[in-house]
Amino acid sequence: MKTIDFDYALPPELIAQDPLAARSDSRLMVLDRRTGELSHTHFFHIGDYLREGDCLVLNNTKVIPARLYGRRETGGQVELLLLKRQSEDIWETLVRPGKKCRPGTKLFFGDGRLSARILEIVEDGNRRVQFFYEGIFEEVLNELGEMPLPPYITHPLQEKDRYQTVYAKYDGSAAAPTAGLHFTQELLSALRKKGVEIAEITLHVGLGTFRPVKVAEIEQHPMHSEYFDIPEEAAAKIQATKSAGGRIVAVGTTSTRTLEASAREDGIVHAGSGWTDIFIYPGFAFRVVDGLITNFHLPQSTLLMLVSAFAGREHVLAAYQEAVNERYRFFSFGDAMLLI
Repeated sequence: MKTIDFDYALPPELIAQDPLAARSDSRLMVLDRRTGELSHTHFFHIGDYLREGDCLVLNNTKVIPARLYGRRETGGQVELLLLKRQSEDIWETLVRPGKKCRPGTKLFFGDGRLSARILEIVEDGNRRVQFFYEGIFEEVLNELGEMPLPPYITHPLQEKDRYQTVYAKYDGSAAAPTAGLHFTQELLSALRKKGVEIAEITLHVGLGTFRPVKVAEIEQHPMHSEYFDIPEEAAAKIQATKSAGGRIVAVGTTSTRTLEASAREDGIVHAGSGWTDIFIYPGFAFRVVDGLITNFHLPQSTLLMLVSAFAGREHVLAAYQEAVNERYRFFSFGDAMLLI
């Protein structure tokens, strides 16, 4: 299948630069994935499309302030982005400028409160780095680091928590599971009162999810692995919902990938943790997910390919054209879709 088959034209002014004042005020496009029929509403009406006995699956990962600005020992500026924790103080990172950061190079952040040494160059030119500090790493990082907003967002983020879901719990992501940004605690409470079950799982989002697809044939695109965890409680809720005939509605492509990666052939999701590099594109047979809440994704991206696998490429691209025509807001701080 060709990468170009997942292209579409997006006017740059439709890329949302800032979150809305109220999370759930975003618009919501509803796509019937069987017929392609579209309807338009707002996210605070999401409960109108969920039924008692459905199960909403949330990714409760928390974005860490993973972008650090500092200097090299020689005085030159450096930017470092944390990608994957490999042990207590050793991380795989993306470093700029890469040519100036060879193994053995020492880096300093925040007047030296945090320092690092580049250990080696690994896959894709990333660097394995060891950090040195006093105290607790997470506290130092919270003080010195910045939220790693995607490059298409050029406005500074005024409030850090707006790039976190209201249910974020476990540190580890280099990017937010943005479909969940539309939920408020009040909206989740209303869904529970309606009888919608809510299950929480974790997938720490790495930047590999957003890597551009640079190959002509999508099957040749390599996905980076990401850590996931499905607690016993979540697995039990999902199985009970399935057994009772309810629908599993995944909030975001990250929840979808976690569920489908961990499911057996019979569709049963088992508790457990590990790493997944699952790549979902048209032709994939979904075993668990019956509905998907997601944002609007970049052209030719693996996320658009996943959504197309779930609802059909023709239906999805037609929906995207409608979203452009109706002036929806795109990408991380943009509007949402429900595919059901």
